[in-house]
Amino acid sequence: MATTPSPSQPHSLHAHCRGIAERARRAAIDLAAVPGAKKAACLKAAAARIRGDVPAILAANAADVAAAPGFGLTPAQIDRLLLDDHRVEGIAAGIEAVAEQSDPVGEVIEESVRPNGLVVRKIRVPLGVVFFVYESRPNVTADAAAVALASGNAIILRGGKEAAHSSQRIVETIRAAVAACGLPTDCVQLVDVADRQAVGEFLAMDDLIDVAIPRGGEALIRRVCSEARMPVLKHFTGNCHVYIDKAADLDMAEAITVNAKCQRMGVCNAAESLLVHRDMAGRFLPRIATALAAQGVEIVGDAATRQLVPEAAAATEADWATEYLGPRISVAVVDSLDAAIDHVNRYGSRHTDAIVTSDAAAARRFASRVDTACAMVNASTRFNDGGELGLGAEIGISTDKLHARGPCGTRELTTYKYVVTGTGHVRT
Repeated sequence: MATTPSPSQPHSLHAHCRGIAERARRAAIDLAAVPGAKKAACLKAAAARIRGDVPAILAANAADVAAAPGFGLTPAQIDRLLLDDHRVEGIAAGIEAVAEQSDPVGEVIEESVRPNGLVVRKIRVPLGVVFFVYESRPNVTADAAAVALASGNAIILRGGKEAAHSSQRIVETIRAAVAACGLPTDCVQLVDVADRQAVGEFLAMDDLIDVAIPRGGEALIRRVCSEARMPVLKHFTGNCHVYIDKAADLDMAEAITVNAKCQRMGVCNAAESLLVHRDMAGRFLPRIATALAAQGVEIVGDAATRQLVPEAAAATEADWATEYLGPRISVAVVDSLDAAIDHVNRYGSRHTDAIVTSDAAAARRFASRVDTACAMVNASTRFNDGGELGLGAEIGISTDKLHARGPCGTRELTTYKYVVTGTGHVRT
């Protein structure tokens, strides 16, 4: 790793970051031409090296965990940071899952022959250089590096200080595999500067970096969006909804609601709001309140909800748009399917929203009219995840509408170019 410049040396910091980005640009140009089979072999080699490097990875992680209380991490956040043999195996398996994906680079999206004989092809190509800024979890380091490499992109990783030792060791292991396989080593680089100003330096380098992807808290993401001179793939919050339609099966509705809210509360695809059709409220709300209470979840609700669930607190206007990331859920009774759709479109974050219903027409209407990156029909919001949706792994979830939406895997890190072939054609 390069020597870290002092934060008091802004010109040195700029030069250091500039050097990382320039090396990434050169690596991206070389990596773009690497065949898919060679990239996949490199990823499998990286997975094997990670399995062989478990003691060193766990030792690095132990240093991060020991320092975690000093950073103010909660027990839940420390658990997300912690690695053990099983979790390291999960990191290796995740890299292998990406290696098994088909290579999107070089795919001919469209092809036509013009009347004058010109052959026009629209071909999928890598974006180029990705600046990925994220918080804590060490497995995200490996997932992001794997998705970028598989799609032919160079990646600059700027992880949180909480996982600095773990991320450094994982990146060193991946880079060793990249070098051994003859690929450009600088296609995977970890920013070795703790100074937060380094993030701003990279976000200004739109001449070298093609896309910025922030993954973490809303404050981080808003900072990246505010300062970036290049496009940003992101989502701000995950205020995900489950709507129980008047034609819902109540057993299914309970199972999906509890899973969506409680299976893992501190993630972006956990449910934060529950909407119940008025015709189902009397039968469903007392039942789901009991089930959620058993999981330690507090309900805040509208007047109709509180009549049926006396222990529920009153919801404020802010509650309808809040991502709790913890044991609280907002609940509202709605008069119709369209009222549920209107509620989601008003307060939702365009991340993941689910309907539980046996009415196919209601499901179609919900899925087509709700403004969301992922509409779930009779399934938990927790399935909006790259691995669960067959992407192998993801570098993040986008709620944008341009370029990529939903989980971003290898295909979402590509764009296209036109390749036009003639036989000496000249325009007259």
